[in-house]
Amino acid sequence: MSEKPAATAGDGFGLRFTFPLMLGTSLNPVNSSMLATGLAGIAADFHLGPGPAASLVSVLYLCSAVMQPTMGKLAAIFGPRKIFLSGVAILLAGGVMGAIAPGFQILLLSRALIGIGSSACYPASMSLVRRRAEQLKTGVPSAVLGNFSIASQIVAVLGLPLGGVLAGAFGWRALFLVNVPLAAFALVFAAKNVEKDPPAKASGVKESLASVDPVGIVLFALSVVCLLQFLNDLDHPAWPLGTVAPVTLAALIWWERRTASPLIDVRSLARNPALRRTYIRQMLVGLGVYASMYSLTQWLEGSAGYSSFQAGLIMLPMSGVSMVLARLVSTRGWVRWPLLTGNFALVGGGLLMLTAHERSPLILVLLTTGVLGFPNGLCNFANQTTLFVQTSADEVGVAAGLFRTFGYIGAIFSSSVISLSFGDHVTDAGFHRMGWIVLALGALTVLTTLFDHTIPTTVSQDNDSDTATEGTLR
Repeated sequence: MSEKPAATAGDGFGLRFTFPLMLGTSLNPVNSSMLATGLAGIAADFHLGPGPAASLVSVLYLCSAVMQPTMGKLAAIFGPRKIFLSGVAILLAGGVMGAIAPGFQILLLSRALIGIGSSACYPASMSLVRRRAEQLKTGVPSAVLGNFSIASQIVAVLGLPLGGVLAGAFGWRALFLVNVPLAAFALVFAAKNVEKDPPAKASGVKESLASVDPVGIVLFALSVVCLLQFLNDLDHPAWPLGTVAPVTLAALIWWERRTASPLIDVRSLARNPALRRTYIRQMLVGLGVYASMYSLTQWLEGSAGYSSFQAGLIMLPMSGVSMVLARLVSTRGWVRWPLLTGNFALVGGGLLMLTAHERSPLILVLLTTGVLGFPNGLCNFANQTTLFVQTSADEVGVAAGLFRTFGYIGAIFSSSVISLSFGDHVTDAGFHRMGWIVLALGALTVLTTLFDHTIPTTVSQDNDSDTATEGTLR
């Protein structure tokens, strides 16, 4: 009989176990948004233009997109607790380095370390949650997955105002230094409350290196970086990068089919069309949500005449609706209908964008942001839970990392879509073009959900219950 983990005594998925994991997974999105308020000060201190300063944002996105599945692979090999703690330690070092950086190159390295370290937290946390669910013989812990989704939404919303307060009161270096106490807290509490990994199988350096699949990691990195850099600016396409991306992707598939321990098990992915559809849905929803959110804020300020402060307040219904809905459906284990509802709401948000103009009443604008909160709150949780059901325990780390990577692709692509729609000036016509795009994306997600019968209707949090469920752990 296996020994019950100490951290589960009396609390199962209690806060002692889940809180440090939620904090760790939140450090990536909060660092993504928080730095925006400090870019002007960084550019002034290091005598930079807006382009070089903005590279501090893109380097974190690129490192995150590459490292999320890589860290999931390392978690499967060396243990998720070790990778979680190592990632948080790397993030802590990046925060210290950024706070004392004497030059811009060191600051850039600091952001890369923050991106790499924070990328370990989500896939490792998903692996830890999966491991505990199987140890406790429970079903899918939908409430726990909902908490992860809500935590990420909260910090994404708070990132900008928090960054503004810190940068205004203490200067931009506080945006890096704030990672130190947060990472230290997550490090200490996870070390204390998350059970240790089982002993790793003894292997030499050569075997360990082969199991990590360094060639696969390099090819995956080249594919993702080239693709994201190409998608980031379709106004001035970097065609060489657009050509390299499919070549390196083909090389990655060829290599992964032949190596004994692939980073991405393409054979398994080929046999799992349901998982591929989940990735596509996540990318489409991410593109639709980010495109609508960022185009709406630009339109509010550039065409409708609202101040940046007023625009921020107008966007609050989106955040509030997202968090309330994610809590509602996660505590009940609902999956399929929330996903469909979020997809149809994306269509509705596109329709509302088509009706808006510079003299639209405030109530219409608030209704639009509220409706757009539905896909943001419902789809992320539902797709995440579907992925949890569609993957086995040893695959969930890499699968969760790829889930985040597809979300990053949608987020980064949205900037080019907005740029192409608006052109040189923010106008009602450009906003209406964005409305058609959001509507089309919503329609695609509706179709990918309606005809996908592998999506569970509900997931049970207790396999011993008499409640019927279509979601099980494989």
